[in-house]
Amino acid sequence: MLYAIFGQDVIDSLQKRRTSRPAHLARLDVLQDEGRLVLAGPFPAVDASDPGLAGFSGSLIVAEFESLAAAEAWAAADPYVSAGVYAQVAVRPFKQVFPR
Repeated sequence: MLYAIFGQDVIDSLQKRRTSRPAHLARLDVLQDEGRLVLAGPFPAVDASDPGLAGFSGSLIVAEFESLAAAEAWAAADPYVSAGVYAQVAVRPFKQVFPR
């Protein structure tokens, strides 16, 4: 089943993001290589694809996991969590309707 993982950043998270980004992306690469990643990316803090020093306000990952517990465990082990990038993380079941 698909799950949506929402990470909400702490204030001024940009430097923490930069430091832990390679490890964060490596985990997403594994999901992609396994064919389980639907989409992933950050929410710019301002209305721009490159927010510069404004940074990001959070992230969204939609991926396939065997259960809600598995998705929650995967999210809890994210380098952005251990680096203090995220103030909170929410995991919800997701039903993809489009694209078909």
